[in-house]
Amino acid sequence: MRIAIDGNYSGIRFSASHFIPGHDKCGRLHGHSYVLHLVLHGDVGGNGMIMDFVDLKKALKTMVDELDHRVLLPGRSAEVTITQGSEVEVQVGSKRYVFPAEDVAILDVAQCSAEEMAGMALERLIREIEFTPNVRYVEVGLDEERGQTAWAGRELRP
Repeated sequence: MRIAIDGNYSGIRFSASHFIPGHDKCGRLHGHSYVLHLVLHGDVGGNGMIMDFVDLKKALKTMVDELDHRVLLPGRSAEVTITQGSEVEVQVGSKRYVFPAEDVAILDVAQCSAEEMAGMALERLIREIEFTPNVRYVEVGLDEERGQTAWAGRELRP
């Protein structure tokens, strides 16, 4: 059995800007309206549920709130140099950006692609949520645009 949280209907979404170094089109600073989704696979527990939606939605909402209306930067990129202070200076190739520190989220990814951000969200969720023993598999999906979703999944129990 599985349960799903659709971020479109649950208000689990955020708007942010990013760039992908070296990409012809996406190498320019641009933005998206992202939507986060969650799917859990498992068995129904003694309480009649796989897991309580309320706890899951709260964790997802916290994640998107931290990214909403921010410039997303790849904290592990070999191509991007980030200098932090009251402002965040970013050097990528011949481009230099300067942003107010409160407008930036530096992510634990090599690229701010939907694929890597979905994986980052999955890892954070696994660290922060105590999944009940009946949950076997967790998937996180991130819409970069409507109809374009990257999915990351992890088996918790065989």
